[in-house]
Amino acid sequence: MPFITCDGPFSRPVFTQEPQDVTFPLASSQSEVTLSCAANGHPPPHYRWRQNGTDLDFSSSSHHRLDGGNLAISSPRWDQDMGTYQCLATNPLGTALSRKAKLQFAYIEDFETKTRSAVSVREGQGVVLLCGPPPHFGDLSYAWTFNDNPLHVQEDSRRFVSQETGNLYIAKVEPSDVGNYTCFVTNREARRSVRGPPTPLVQRPDGVMGEYEPKIEVRFPDTIQATKDSSVKLECFALGK
Repeated sequence: MPFITCDGPFSRPVFTQEPQDVTFPLASSQSEVTLSCAANGHPPPHYRWRQNGTDLDFSSSSHHRLDGGNLAISSPRWDQDMGTYQCLATNPLGTALSRKAKLQFAYIEDFETKTRSAVSVREGQGVVLLCGPPPHFGDLSYAWTFNDNPLHVQEDSRRFVSQETGNLYIAKVEPSDVGNYTCFVTNREARRSVRGPPTPLVQRPDGVMGEYEPKIEVRFPDTIQATKDSSVKLECFALGK
């Protein structure tokens, strides 16, 4: 029950907005990132913030500043700003501690420039071309080009690009498949795409592959966590002839 005074009822701080996880593009031109926090209470609460459990000192640096209850970080850097943050709202009746929110930095490095070895297969054989994405943080999407032209395999039952690994699978190689394949990786959170070195696919001259049993190369995990009403995509693809 709130305390009643001549100035009105006293009440403890109660959050109306708590900080949420933020992923900041490492290569962004944006100069500031903000973590939101707001609380009701009487008298109106004042705010503090903690990074990794340690109170931030707003008096010693302009790198952090309070904007109402929000925390604004100028020129954010992954080596000093990445971590877990909490907002504290305090008045004479007590302190409310917000949920923990993570500040992370999305990035993707360039591929190594070294030449990839040719992959040699017989006609009719199945093959897997590895993408091998470079170091990164953030969700990735994958696409391939064939002889520098986009490879459209979304509805192709013979070829498949895994959005889990980036690998390109060809169930049964045909002579028209011979050429150079290049993996493109996009990190939307980092707002950057990178291109891998080409992988040559060449056909062996020693005959045609006979029929063989299907072999599952892409399989979904035993357990997948999903929220109610969300969509889930399960990957499965087999090589065979």
